[in-house]
Parts: sequence; C-alpha cells; structure tokens
Amino acid sequence: MGNAHLHSIHVHPVKAAREAVVEPWGLAGDRRWVLIDDGGKVVTQRRHPRLTRAAAELLPGGGVRLSAPGMPTLSVPVPRHATALPVEIFRDKVEAVPAEDEAAHAWCSSFLGAGARLVYLDDPATRRPLAAEYAQAGETVSFADAVPLLLTTTASLDALNSLIAQGEYAAEGPLPMNRFRPSVVVTGTPAWAEDDWSRIALGDVVFRVAGPCGRCVVTTTDQGTGERGHEPLFSLGRHRRLDGKLIFGQDLVPLSGGTIRLGDPLRILA
Repeated sequence: MGNAHLHSIHVHPVKAAREAVVEPWGLAGDRRWVLIDDGGKVVTQRRHPRLTRAAAELLPGGGVRLSAPGMPTLSVPVPRHATALPVEIFRDKVEAVPAEDEAAHAWCSSFLGAGARLVYLDDPATRRPLAAEYAQAGETVSFADAVPLLLTTTASLDALNSLIAQGEYAAEGPLPMNRFRPSVVVTGTPAWAEDDWSRIALGDVVFRVAGPCGRCVVTTTDQGTGERGHEPLFSLGRHRRLDGKLIFGQDLVPLSGGTIRLGDPLRILA
C-alpha cells in the first residue's frame, strides 16, 4: 500500500478541510456543538432527518454560523459565562454550556419545529470519558457518537456501491461518502483492508484502531434532502454483519497529537 494516503478530512459540521489539528478527543473544532431537546437529550438525525437541511460553519475561535433554507444566517460565539447544564448523549451524562444568545435557541427551535437549545462542550479533556468498550485509561471524546475519529476508505465505498448495484435497491446507489460522516477518508488501499488494522499513522500522527463502526439509520438519509431509503443498511446487512452490527469504517483513537494534511501517507503499524 505504498500509494495509500489521506484523501479527505471532515470536521463536522464543517464539510471538509485541507488540514486539521488532532487533539486527544478528536479533530480540533469537531463535534463540539449539539442541539438538545427540552429534556436535555441530544437531538440527532436519527429522530430528525430535517437536520440535514441545516449547516453550521465553524468560525475562528470556535463559534458557529448557522444557516438553513428559509432561515436567516446567525453567528453564535463560544459561550464564556454560561453555567453548565446536564446533557444526555446516548447512554452518557455530560455537562455542557448553553449558547448565551437566546436568539440561537430560538433559531434552532424555529428550524426544528420543536423546543431545542444549542450547547457547547467547553472542556472535552474532562467532560466525557470514552465508552468502556473502547477506552484505555484517561481517554475522552467530544460529542461524537462513541470514539474520537471515524476512518473510511474510497475502495470500500466503491465495493459497497458495487454490492448495492447488484441488490434489490440498486436504484438508490451509488451512495456518496457523506452518508457515513467520516472524519478521515483514505485512498489507495484494497477494499475492506481496514478490517485488519490495529494501529496506523497518517503523516506523523499515530492512531489506535478501536474497532469497526456499527452503522445506524442515519446512513440511509440523503444528506441534501433528508429523505430516507433502504441503503446502505440493506446491503451491509447481507454482506457486512459482525456481532449483530452492520459495519462500515473503523473507529480511531489518537495516540499522539499533530496536524494531518491531505496527501499524508498512510502507514500500517500493526
């Protein structure tokens, strides 16, 4: 795999970047903001596919600029004096701070059509330990689902799209990579080669491969329209089922810091 290299970098909700700083809990600026409902639970595309229509652009200093069809653009700075409140993200209880501008909460509620608040993870070094099934001592994570980064490969997406083309819902393919919301995308590898990796480096940054990523209904959601279909879960269920999970991509935990850049070589360390 001498030609394998970093193909793209995705800092969510920002679409793509040419480089990113790797922090212990993920890419700098990645998944630091979320919406919560009136009960303090995180709001995601799982329940509200309409969220695909909204965009949040990362601003210098960590704030975000919100935009959506039919909505005014709104810039929200990082909160400086707000009191932390409890947030439930999947099975975790985390403290986060609400945006100080009430206009941000009103904007989010108006767009969603339900009560919502925008909150910020102010201290990712202490707020949320990595899930026990993935963690080593002291590891933390941002508002990502479970693990700091997700890696996918262009060859595996091509292979999956070939499976979709042969299946019952061929008309839904080929699927773009944004269905899987990766942090980093690698090209120049054989399809599914990532299944066998346990430690890799991108440029000078070393990562532990925590395991395969089990996929959910969000992958069936068109990221432009919010409409849902059957793929890729139908084909993953037939061809990529492991321990009851439908898998695509590998979860990564940084073992060192640094900056990753497009074109950085991929090295398989173990």
